[in-house]
Amino acid sequence: MGNEAAQARVIGFVPGVDTSIGSLPHRDAAAAVDLVLSRQTRLPAAPSLPQRSPLEGMVAQAAWGIPGVDVAADGSLDLHLDQLDPEAEPGDDALAGEPFHTLRLFLDAVAGREGPIKLQLTGPVTLGLALHAAGADADRAFAVAGRAVRSRAAALLDLTRSAAPGCEPVVFLDEPGLTGLLHPDLPIDREAAIDLTSSALAVLERGAITGLHVCGPTDWKLVIQSGPQILSAPLGLGLADAADTLGRYLDDGGWIAWGAVPTDEPIGSSPGRLWRQLSAAWCELVQGGCDPVLLRTHALVTPACGLANHGTSQAERVLGLTRQVAARLHDQAIGVRLAVGA
Repeated sequence: MGNEAAQARVIGFVPGVDTSIGSLPHRDAAAAVDLVLSRQTRLPAAPSLPQRSPLEGMVAQAAWGIPGVDVAADGSLDLHLDQLDPEAEPGDDALAGEPFHTLRLFLDAVAGREGPIKLQLTGPVTLGLALHAAGADADRAFAVAGRAVRSRAAALLDLTRSAAPGCEPVVFLDEPGLTGLLHPDLPIDREAAIDLTSSALAVLERGAITGLHVCGPTDWKLVIQSGPQILSAPLGLGLADAADTLGRYLDDGGWIAWGAVPTDEPIGSSPGRLWRQLSAAWCELVQGGCDPVLLRTHALVTPACGLANHGTSQAERVLGLTRQVAARLHDQAIGVRLAVGA
């Protein structure tokens, strides 16, 4: 599917849809699936449950099946460097292994659904950093990671088409490793890191709306160049410094998933403060040249990051506040559209 067609699908979203990054603290997969389907009625996010099984952790899940990589039950990696081949396809292309238990349960639950669903994959830079930390030289680590994530992306699309044919996949690459773009000791060239990410997004774009989530400060101008159709980012973290690039991104049809509900600080019980923080971020971006209408009408709302390290009741409260902030955004976006005659 070409980029223009995919962008048109993104534009069809209703502004102010709420979703989540993916990870939850539950140990009961059925309960986690029920939660997202009841709370996220317009864009439910497939949960991953590293507390249920460490194999559902983002690195363990991404490394599963790579020849030359043993993934232990605790999620740690053991590399056999003589078997680590950048040309080798990863195994388990049916995604039938333990790391994908909750994903498959989610897809079973949405099998009769029509409409968008959100899925996520660990990105190649993050996986490459993990392989490098486990003992692979940088060149081989990132080459293996790039091949593995591209193959896994294609497998995820195939599984989704088979298991939930009426669903429209929205697939985010989760790339905390891209925070390394601000650090001189990143063991991969900055442009090469963006190319690696872009190549994975290109595979996903053939059958999905694509997103890219970075959970910390980074070079946002460079990140946007990788070509996601949805940019997912917590509030602040230097986004205002990239206002000119972000403005062009919105003008070209891009969307932003605002991580408007913090996951690393107290959040209170009402959405008022969170809404004021989001509005203040918009004001700062408008001063930098962003279109105030597009900031609201090309917008989703998420928690700032995953929720695996929260308690279940706290995670549910975060999802509830995310939904409330999204409802305010939706109402304001509809009002803006009516005011400008859109």
